[in-house]
Amino acid sequence: MADQYAQSGEDGRPTEIPAIRWDEPPEGPVLVLLDQTRLPAEEVELVCTDASALVDAIRSLAVRGAPLLGIAGAYGVALAAARGFDVDEAAIALAGARPTAVNLSLGVRRAQTAHRAALAEGGGAERAAAAALAAARRLHREDAEASARMAAHGLALLDELLPGGGHRILTHCNTGALVSGGEGTAFAVALAAHRDGRLRRLWVDETRPLLQGARLTAYEAARNGMAYTLLTDNAAGSLFAAGEVDAVLIGADRIAADGSVANKVGSYPLAVLARYHHVPFIVVAPVTTVDPDTPDGASIEVEQRPGFEVTEITSPQVTVSGAGGGIPVAPLGTQAYNPAFDVTPPELVTAIVTEEGAVSPVTAEALAELCDRSRQVTI
Repeated sequence: MADQYAQSGEDGRPTEIPAIRWDEPPEGPVLVLLDQTRLPAEEVELVCTDASALVDAIRSLAVRGAPLLGIAGAYGVALAAARGFDVDEAAIALAGARPTAVNLSLGVRRAQTAHRAALAEGGGAERAAAAALAAARRLHREDAEASARMAAHGLALLDELLPGGGHRILTHCNTGALVSGGEGTAFAVALAAHRDGRLRRLWVDETRPLLQGARLTAYEAARNGMAYTLLTDNAAGSLFAAGEVDAVLIGADRIAADGSVANKVGSYPLAVLARYHHVPFIVVAPVTTVDPDTPDGASIEVEQRPGFEVTEITSPQVTVSGAGGGIPVAPLGTQAYNPAFDVTPPELVTAIVTEEGAVSPVTAEALAELCDRSRQVTI
């Protein structure tokens, strides 16, 4: 049976096709991904038969987003175990596929720990593989539940900060069902506002250089019937100046112990604009994205992406002679600065919303208390 922990809309139908699912065809277990590099033009599934294929999918961004990477990492370990590969070797490769998103290594560790514990109990390879899969499925369910709770907490915070409804929300990158076992993080809050008739407009940054906003967030907003408008990243300032933004909602790939937030590059400038224009800047992420072992923003490793993502325009339907298979938009040999993320300091963050509630103001002490409370609930 396939695992499909997608949330449903009010009509009972899934709001999105599952971004990830485990399947067991006659030829052996596989991990099936919705290939996000092909969206929105095509909804194509990518089948991974081993951990190395999943590593490639993670690096190419066929599967992406912090919570979903954690789920994928756990399933990758389970896949290696079920297929008889070296589980520890697969775990190392998976955890190192993208360095900034802490959920990836966390998911890998959870499934790996379950696998090792089963082996230590003398259960044998088959039982250990089943334990790893159970851990991955549990993480998948937990993330779906966390998504719903984040949406509720986030909507309550919006109503507290902006009474009266009619919210005009600006978001960056993609934070919906495509990055989650449920309906997402920041996008899930906007979706909850939409369903309650309290969303006036979702402003969607296109999100350079890979256009996750234009390709993915707009795709999800359209599927859910939301009122949305796409804008270039560098148009956000004029939108703030015109008084058209009531709140900024973003996700996170890693939150340091001091409350510094690493998210898709372009998030930090939005925080600066929001502060200048007195607009709430809200981060929505599960507690698992808070990394107490990373003391501050300067300690976060920021992934550097290939330069051709900036010097070329790529499309699944078009293959040209550029280094990355895209259409060159800069002279040959142009060097590009292409960090995947930037870091927003805690003093620019109005609140961090998690499934356990919101932290505001954002301080190391408040985050530590939140994480302790979460661990006690889990135990």
